[in-house]
This record gives sequence, structure tokens and C-alpha cells, in this order.
Amino acid sequence: MTPGFQRRDFLRLAAASAATLAGSARAQSNWPTRPVTMIVPFPAGGGTDAFARPLSAQFTRITGQTLVIDNRGGAGGTVGASIAAKAAPDGYTLFMGAVHHAIAPSIYPKLDYDLERDFVPLLLLANVPQVVVVNPKRVSATTLKAFVANAKQNPGKLNYASAGAGTSHHLAGELFKLQTGTYITHIPYRGAGPALQDLIAGNVDVMFDGLGSSAQHIKAGRIKALMVAGDKRNPAFPDVPCAAEVGLPDYTVTTWYGLWAPKGTPAEVQARIVDDMKKALASEELKAIWASNGSEIPNLSGTAYGSFVNSEIRRWAKVVKDSGAKLE
Repeated sequence: MTPGFQRRDFLRLAAASAATLAGSARAQSNWPTRPVTMIVPFPAGGGTDAFARPLSAQFTRITGQTLVIDNRGGAGGTVGASIAAKAAPDGYTLFMGAVHHAIAPSIYPKLDYDLERDFVPLLLLANVPQVVVVNPKRVSATTLKAFVANAKQNPGKLNYASAGAGTSHHLAGELFKLQTGTYITHIPYRGAGPALQDLIAGNVDVMFDGLGSSAQHIKAGRIKALMVAGDKRNPAFPDVPCAAEVGLPDYTVTTWYGLWAPKGTPAEVQARIVDDMKKALASEELKAIWASNGSEIPNLSGTAYGSFVNSEIRRWAKVVKDSGAKLE
């Protein structure tokens, strides 16, 4: 033992260290003790916001702390993802990404983050079928069959809006073109919100959107739904046929939204986040909002959610390859 450093000093230091560690553990288990920021990588008003903002309100009710929505749009959601990947892993910055982020690795050649390496998967928040919606003032077709016939007769004359190159809106459109043998011009925007507003305004013809952002506008008659993706009708829109009914049995596209934390976030904080978010999703308020948006409330978290994301990355890589989709 070094001169002047007595056994009692060692014991005092050890006790102080133990107290510090215990205090740290308590601080982590008491998360959150201050407002939490959730980065939403799209402009306000899109499908992500339709779920993020009600979730924020329930989070505050459950935890007593504010969940601040930080909209960071751009480059198909990859700008916000890059910012979130570099945030401190302390549980006070979360990332609400989407299916777009499973597509991005196949279409953006130089991402400065890795979805699987730089983030911890927490839980799937919502799973919403895609819907084919048109502006009724620009498109006279009232059925999908008539729309496809019109597109085939006029290749390249119809256009579709997306939330940006490499988003699910973009790839859903390319998959639709592959399966129907049509050519529709892609017009990318900086998020689903601006794209949808231009569709409503009559500046574009069609959009392959998630029901979460289109639902209220379909109900109000501003846009018309021709088809929901998948093999069953959506309970929120029982009069809209599903893809399987109109001859597209393999057209299954969902816009899912999930939550991640930066890698290195303590395990006990991860567990607390998941627990509080599950409580929010179980509330009657969110159940009603999710249902009105045509969404299911998934039960997928942790490693199972991570495996789901990995399978989606592989699935969309094949669609990108088969369609030849690229940045524009």
C-alpha cells in the first residue's frame, strides 16, 4: 500500500465508489428524470406524426415527463437517423424510424450509420397497410382495374408522389408497377406530409401511402382509396377492396413504425422504455387512434423486433434489385 494511504482510506474510497455506482443504478432505474427527445426523421404532418404525437401525450401521462418530438426530415428519413445514431446513449434520445429505414441500406450507397450496428431495437409501435389513393379531380378511375387500364394506355403520363427516394412509398410504387406492368412517373418529396398535401391539392395523380396519414383525408373525401395492400380488407375501411381481391395476391406492403435507442443505452433503461411504451400502447386512447388509422398494435420487442427488421432489410433489398429503383 502506498505511503500515506492507510487501510481506512482505501475502505473509505471503496465505500464512496460503491455509493456512486448505486446512485448511478438508481438514476438509471428511475428513468426518466427529465424530458426525453424522440427524433422523428420526417417533416411534421406525415404518417409518422400521426402515431408519434398521440404516443408522446400518453408517455407524458404515464411517466410525468415530456416526450419532445423533434422532426428532422430529409433524404428519405436518413438525415434524422444519422443524427439519432450519434446521440448520447443515455435513454434521453430515442429514434422513431419506419420501414423506410429497412429500405435505405439498399438504395443509399453511403449511409454514415448502420441501422443494425448503431441502434438498439426496442419495439414495433404500429403496423399499417399501404393504400393506393388518387386525387378524384385528376383521376377519373373509381376502381383499381380502371386505374391500371388507364396507366397501361398512357405510359408515363400518370405520376405518383412519395415521401422521398428509398421510402416505402417509393418502393411500394415500384412494386406496383412490376406487378401490374405499368409505368407511372415517380415524384419524390421531403416527407409523406408534403407529398400528401400535393396529392390533395391536385398537383399529382396517385400515392402509395400508409393508411395512418391518408385515413382522415379518405374519410373526408379529399382523396379516393382504390385498394389496400394485403390479403384482407381493413376494418377501418371495409368498403375498400384488398389487393388479393383485385388480382394482386402478392402485393403486401405495410408501413410499420418502430422505436430504437442509440447503441450503448443501458439495458435497464431499455427495459424501462419498452415497459412504458407498452403501457402507452395499451391505453384506450391509443387503441382508438391506432384503429381509426387502420393500424394494428403489434406485440414485438427486443431481439424479436430486431429479427423482424433484419428480415425486412433482406426483403426490400430484393425489391430494389428487381425494380432497378434508384435515387433520383
